[in-house]
Amino acid sequence: MKPTSSTARLAIVKQLAQRFAFTAMAAAAFALMLVGKADTVLVERLRTTAVDAVTPVLEMLSRPAATMAEMVDNVRQLAHIRTENTLLREENLKLMRWQEAARRLETENGQLKSLLNFVPGPDAGFVAARVVADSGGAFAHSVLINAGSRDGVRKGQAVVSGEGLVGRVHQVGQHSSRVLLLSDLNSHLPVMLETTRTRAIMTGDNSERPKLNYLSDTLRLAPGDRVVTSGHGGVLPPGLPVGLMVQGSDGAVRVEPFVDRHKLEYVRIVDYGLGGTIAPPEEGMSAGGKR
Repeated sequence: MKPTSSTARLAIVKQLAQRFAFTAMAAAAFALMLVGKADTVLVERLRTTAVDAVTPVLEMLSRPAATMAEMVDNVRQLAHIRTENTLLREENLKLMRWQEAARRLETENGQLKSLLNFVPGPDAGFVAARVVADSGGAFAHSVLINAGSRDGVRKGQAVVSGEGLVGRVHQVGQHSSRVLLLSDLNSHLPVMLETTRTRAIMTGDNSERPKLNYLSDTLRLAPGDRVVTSGHGGVLPPGLPVGLMVQGSDGAVRVEPFVDRHKLEYVRIVDYGLGGTIAPPEEGMSAGGKR
């Protein structure tokens, strides 16, 4: 049975299209390049129009994937929240136990104070100041703060930060003061080891870790023990955190201060109402002359 004339024509056209398809596509691409060179504005408009037409389709196709990713992320966050909630509950229980212990110790402390007829010291006052200059170097470790005598700052007062003791006020001006850091060569501070209550003198030597002097040779040292002020000398109260005891590379017992002097920005000058501050030389001389 012979095919009809229309079917034969369709087959011939299909064969011609397959034969010259590559040539036609190459010619079309070449024509588009010529048009792009001749009229860039037109090509840019066509490109923008095509992108605008395709974008909604791409957005519809991407929604299921984005929705699945969001659901997976929500599940992960939910698991993380549950774990964090469990940890927070455990920490809350620990804090409640510590709170009960603190209340019990506070009550016991009050009873013991009343039994011993203990006279409490004055409440400490403080002045907040900003570190405006660091004169640290090979021969001096001190900082300059923007608070002076007009703000109630006096020589010998303790200077602390959120981490612990920074040093003591060494010089006082009207609007500024100089703070002698714990690592300075002229710094000598009575301290004690918090665990064993062993007393020592912490001496600065212009290094990052001051030395602990006058320790007993028979003392069993425990690196990592906290070092606090002992309160001797009447300048500083006992118990101010200073640092951790470490073994130096030179074999000496040293202290790793809690405060990093290179990161000091704000400090507090604390007045504990103690009268052990060393008097200035001229006051000392006048006092000596009266004897």
